[in-house]
Amino acid sequence: MKEYNIRQLRNVGLISHGGAGKTSLTEAMLYNSGATDRLGRVDDGSSVVDYDPDEIKRKITINATLAPCLWQDHKINLIDTPGYADFVGDVKGTLRVVDGAVVLVCAVSGVEVHTEKVWQYADEYNLPRLVFINKLDRENANFDRALTQVQEQLSNKAVAVQLPIGSEANFRGVIDLVNMKAILYDPKKGKDYTVGEIPAELQAEAESYREKLIEAVAETDDELVMKYLEGETLTTEEITRGLRVGTIAGTIIPVLCGSALANIGVQPLMDAIIACLPSPQDVEAIVATNKKTGEEITIEPSAEGPLAALVFKTMADPFVGKLTYFRVYSGVFNSDSQVYNVNKEKMERVGQLFIPRGKQQVGVERIVAGDIGAVAKLQETSTGDSLGERDNPILLPPIEFPNPSYSLALFAKSQGDEDKLSTGLARLVEEDPTLKIEKRTETRELILSGMGDVHLEVTIDRLKRKFGVEVETKTPKVPYRETFRKAVKVEGKHKKQTGGHGQYGHVWIEMTPLPEGSGFIFEESIFGGAVPKQYIPAVEKGIREAMEEGILAGYPVVDFKVNLYDGSYHTVDSSELAFKIAAIQAFKKGMEQANPVLLEPIMNLEVLVPEAYMGDVIGDLNAKRGRILGMEPKGGMQLIKAQVPLAELSKYAIDLRSLTQGRGSFEMSFDHYEEVPARTAEAIIAQAQKEKEQG
Repeated sequence: MKEYNIRQLRNVGLISHGGAGKTSLTEAMLYNSGATDRLGRVDDGSSVVDYDPDEIKRKITINATLAPCLWQDHKINLIDTPGYADFVGDVKGTLRVVDGAVVLVCAVSGVEVHTEKVWQYADEYNLPRLVFINKLDRENANFDRALTQVQEQLSNKAVAVQLPIGSEANFRGVIDLVNMKAILYDPKKGKDYTVGEIPAELQAEAESYREKLIEAVAETDDELVMKYLEGETLTTEEITRGLRVGTIAGTIIPVLCGSALANIGVQPLMDAIIACLPSPQDVEAIVATNKKTGEEITIEPSAEGPLAALVFKTMADPFVGKLTYFRVYSGVFNSDSQVYNVNKEKMERVGQLFIPRGKQQVGVERIVAGDIGAVAKLQETSTGDSLGERDNPILLPPIEFPNPSYSLALFAKSQGDEDKLSTGLARLVEEDPTLKIEKRTETRELILSGMGDVHLEVTIDRLKRKFGVEVETKTPKVPYRETFRKAVKVEGKHKKQTGGHGQYGHVWIEMTPLPEGSGFIFEESIFGGAVPKQYIPAVEKGIREAMEEGILAGYPVVDFKVNLYDGSYHTVDSSELAFKIAAIQAFKKGMEQANPVLLEPIMNLEVLVPEAYMGDVIGDLNAKRGRILGMEPKGGMQLIKAQVPLAELSKYAIDLRSLTQGRGSFEMSFDHYEEVPARTAEAIIAQAQKEKEQG
């Protein structure tokens, strides 16, 4: 593949709600540029970029996929991203490494929930963007309605640079408002189109929209403002230049239209990507850190600088093994070389570099600053790592991934598969930073956490397909604790007489409750050798063993002190084991007398929702035994702060999505343990007893 200079590169993410047509648009761009010889389709599984078996099965994009295409002597690195909220990790990774975005809006359904979300993510990275109103050939498609929604719900800086010619089944082309020409398509002629005069019945509407466009363009430059105010006509070149300046500055968001599936309006969109979106040299330089000196440095996008690259995606490829996708910000990344992983502080051997296009890979000698590529079989490197030079280790700003919000407990169906399950999960977590695995010792469960139910379903399907492990899933058990409220003094005596040596251990202990979070304290105040010193550690060991399983529901006992203050021994029959058993008996007897209680984890919950859903969300939190701590405005939304028992939050990701039509988000973290209300505790204890009886 030809190497392009930095001004000829466009790194572009395609983002939107699921089903708006990102993958179909990618396929049309690949076809128009000659990268493919036929138009791939999602519905029949022939898509170049949705090639993963899960994507073909579900007919949705799950992985961000790189699809470079050559157009007008430029290279466009398109990255097709998932539109389903559960796979937001790939969207975040993509937006971190592109220089601009195309936001798709369906002409039928308009601006949808996830469109608003990805727009906010693009705002976080200050990305210049274009809007493409798609599916204008569909029944009930309405360009004006979709444009109004974009302007009212996304940005008032959005301005039409095209208008549709015809609609629904009669949609046949677009009006170019910059050049005031009609671009007409004939379905029988594939990608070919003709440029002609605007139909007379659309001339007045086109002139009205062009006036709004010129007004927006004029504001990008003082000279153009003066020219506009004095009634002079702006030239086509001035409008084109103003559009580029305004788009890159974020003061204009050009809106184009078409149908990706019918391949109408796609070539003009590709022209607009080249004309309006920035090259890597047109965006703000990245501020990084020299890991060796700790000083902040500005990274200029130049092949002459030191190597600095960021890994934004890791995939297990069935043909080449682990595949690492990266963006080069400075310097040159060479095939068959060595590279320094700045995060892990380790050298990596680099084999052949690739330019991926879907599942195909084109080998290249090098990837230069500004470009995106991939390499196979790096051993230590994972998503978010910076790659560079040992002598000049540049640490690039990391990718901010959201925290998981939905969890399941996994159990291998076959007993011998536990090791395969652990290995497989570790590999999948390495690929996807929005997945987390945790072994909970107190509940003896392996917990997989992700962004939602579909995210975990896909992960479980991959476990089976890639690693041959089938699993059963359950809602994770809540890690309850037990404690007691009353100080008691109790005796434990273990006495057993058989032939030969017997067993004798005898202790008196005082059990005292401690404040929450104190843990366990063991003390002894033995006087006169009532319990010999060599047996005291056995007493502590017995208590520690017994406290792992409380008497109410079998959960660990916490926050108390035990003082061994008396006892007796037998010179022949006493042993460490006998004193350990005596301590266990004393502890269990003490728990029964000391007013035992069940404790549950209480989580800090921060829920971000539009104001319209506040009442429903607060009502739901109250029903979940939550305490509302406060509310505050945040970025046009409302942030609700609350404390809620973990037991009530196992499916909160699904509940909140339902309550807010997908517009709400939340984060939670552990805060403290609190006594479970009596009625709730009875049900938990009864369930634990039932499970114990069932074995």
